[in-house]
Amino acid sequence: MSPAIDKTPAAVPQPEGVAPPNDLKPVFFLAWLLCAIFYFYQYAVRSAPGVMQEELTVAWGGNHIGAMISAYYVAYAVMALVAGVLLDRYGAHRTIPYGIAVVGIGCLVFAQGGEAAGMAGFVLQALGAIFAFIGSSYVAARYLPSRMLAIFVGFTQCLGMAGAAFGSKPVHMAIDPAGSFHVPWQTIWIAFAVMGFVLAVATWIVMPKEKGDSASHHGPLSVASILLPFRIVFGNPQSWLAGIIGGLLFVPTTIGALVWATAFLHDGEHMSMAEAASDASMVPIGWVIGCPLLGDISDRIGRRKPVLIGGALVMLAAGLAAMYVPAGTFPRYSVALVLGIASGAAMIPFSMIKEANPSEVKGTAAGVMNFLVFLTTGIMSPLISRLMVPSREATLTLPEFQHAFLPLVFGVVVAILLSIIIRETGHEGHAPAAPSRASA
Repeated sequence: MSPAIDKTPAAVPQPEGVAPPNDLKPVFFLAWLLCAIFYFYQYAVRSAPGVMQEELTVAWGGNHIGAMISAYYVAYAVMALVAGVLLDRYGAHRTIPYGIAVVGIGCLVFAQGGEAAGMAGFVLQALGAIFAFIGSSYVAARYLPSRMLAIFVGFTQCLGMAGAAFGSKPVHMAIDPAGSFHVPWQTIWIAFAVMGFVLAVATWIVMPKEKGDSASHHGPLSVASILLPFRIVFGNPQSWLAGIIGGLLFVPTTIGALVWATAFLHDGEHMSMAEAASDASMVPIGWVIGCPLLGDISDRIGRRKPVLIGGALVMLAAGLAAMYVPAGTFPRYSVALVLGIASGAAMIPFSMIKEANPSEVKGTAAGVMNFLVFLTTGIMSPLISRLMVPSREATLTLPEFQHAFLPLVFGVVVAILLSIIIRETGHEGHAPAAPSRASA
């Protein structure tokens, strides 16, 4: 077996198939933390336009936020595949800092004020932002102890949700005409750009100066060399299982809770809008708790499947309770909070896909995982939206909401069944990790 990373200087390229270290080293932890802060930062940037809708509508002569967000996610999903290959080929030091800088440049372009600049700047932000989560999970898988992988992936997602909150409340306070700050919205984007450039420099200084996981990635750049990592990851059935499971467990939160929960509680359960919004907000709060919590449990027991299946079952029970049990039956916030905590199980397949593939394609595996998750969301979102159209000239009734949410329930059931089939990748419950191509 190759020597572990913690026995080799950080600046020296490592051989193929190198194992993660057994101990948590401060410099590697700091490298991961900067990536996680990048994830926090890009979520704050991504959430900011939603708070500026009135200002952007006045500046652009119309509300084009929907088209801009759609373009963002298309670019984000496609770039997920590219980012993974770049990480494997060139390593974290030569990719992640540049991804942060691209987000900063996108913020400067957005600050120019015009609609075209806003669209171009937001797409640039998407192209750089994809390196945040993929880069963070790559660094965690490569430099941190494998027994702690799931909890660090969970903490990364936790910081992302916190970044979404940061991108909403403080930005709203800064630009609120009724407030005391009266900061122009363009200034907010310039401030975001400065933060990005500072973070890019810090990450470039701290990140280990390696050139990727595999010497084969540094040969002549060709179509064959680019496609090889995809052939490895997509050719592994476990990759498809992990991606589909993760996607099906994400959509109840990203589509059901974050998009339609407020309308469901207001129109279907007849809550006031303030109460409905407050209840719905407990789901992402639960997500912040559940992602690191379930990851820690999985790491401690050394198994992924029991936590994955258990979390999905609790998700299913909480979702059915939210849909069919009358409001007020359970203590307020309890169902939404439990649903959010259990949704942390959706992060476990992100660890499993890296553990199920050879070490030299960790970045590609993370990119494929993100692509499959966003692909699942892209397929499910129009379907749910179509089912949310009322049958008459009125708001949706409770039975119509329940009918529209059924695909999400069915998706969780499918995810549970696939979780039974997928191979265990935890260090206590599986055969040795997949070998690298060199050792194979």
